[in-house]
Amino acid sequence: MLKNIIGLLAGLLFGFGLLVSGMTDPEKVQGFLDLFGAWDISLALVMGGGLVVAFFGVLLAKRQQSSWVGTPIDMPSKTVITKQLIIGAMLFGIGWGLVGICPGPGIVLLGTGQWQAYVFIPAMVVGMLVYQWFEPKIG
Repeated sequence: MLKNIIGLLAGLLFGFGLLVSGMTDPEKVQGFLDLFGAWDISLALVMGGGLVVAFFGVLLAKRQQSSWVGTPIDMPSKTVITKQLIIGAMLFGIGWGLVGICPGPGIVLLGTGQWQAYVFIPAMVVGMLVYQWFEPKIG
């Protein structure tokens, strides 16, 4: 039960942070990605803050065997940059740039009732299903 409560609180805090920072505003995200137009640097500051928090979070996690609720901490073991990783990152970036929404903010948008979420989330699920079908074929 404690694990679920902590998960809920962490998710609410993360979602609130996405809302406050502007990551759920597709126009703001596209303004950030428009390097040669009316570039909006504010999301770079948000991402920089997130990197600092993540850096110290990973350092802390590496020193512990389990989380505060007793579940094991599994750190990624793969360090090789593969063709699949590069292609996936490119597809993610292209999609993010075109619509200004990525998965985390897309889920937060569902809670706000914005119509973009009701287009983005089904498209994201279709993309996941296509990947699940296609990935074993390409290895």
